[in-house]
Amino acid sequence: MTGTALAVVRVGGDHVDVELLAREAGLHPDLVVRLIRLGVLDDPAGSNGDVRVAGAAARLARVARLRRDLGVNVAGAVLACQLLARIDQLERRLERYETTPRGWR
Repeated sequence: MTGTALAVVRVGGDHVDVELLAREAGLHPDLVVRLIRLGVLDDPAGSNGDVRVAGAAARLARVARLRRDLGVNVAGAVLACQLLARIDQLERRLERYETTPRGWR
């Protein structure tokens, strides 16, 4: 890694090497460190405190894509990711209700 002091981060209770996280996200380690310091992996809604490496890498990559492709700032990209995660959660819940037999509600 270049000039960053952060080599290991805490992700969902696990200590993860920044290089591994950067490789999984397809991002430069310095950008990963910067995004982490900006709070991209914090989950203020508390919806999932047990984020794993793949999920953290996906979130970092999504934030980077939103910034690069749409010009969204980090705060906006984090909010968009939280809203997309909430939509996914609600869609999964809706699927459970749609597959429940009619007489069981």
